[in-house]
Amino acid sequence: MSPVKAEPEVETKLYRPISEVSEMVGVKAHVLRYWETQFSMLRPKKNRAGNRMYRPDEIKLLLQIKELLYARRFTIAGAQRRLLDDRKETPQGELRFDDAGKKMLLQEVKSELRHLAERLRGRRTPGRG
Repeated sequence: MSPVKAEPEVETKLYRPISEVSEMVGVKAHVLRYWETQFSMLRPKKNRAGNRMYRPDEIKLLLQIKELLYARRFTIAGAQRRLLDDRKETPQGELRFDDAGKKMLLQEVKSELRHLAERLRGRRTPGRG
């Protein structure tokens, strides 16, 4: 029942300290720190004091890692491969499309700004002469 309870809590805060995350995931803090060394996609931010601060997506990843290691009995290497395979299966094209869409939007904005600048220059020029 605790994973069901943990899921809604994941989204309530933007950042959580390692002590809270440790309780949510159900493993000790030193295990979380160890997992950081083994899973390259797990990189929590550190605050000015150097304390780890986890975002909701990192907490979900930790829950996924725990599921693979503890419930499904994967080895570390097996869990790493599974997570990398899962990442490859996610629709990367959508991410690229978003980037392409952003570039197109920026180009349109630049073009419109140039057009407006030309119009403004055109209005000033006749007034001067």
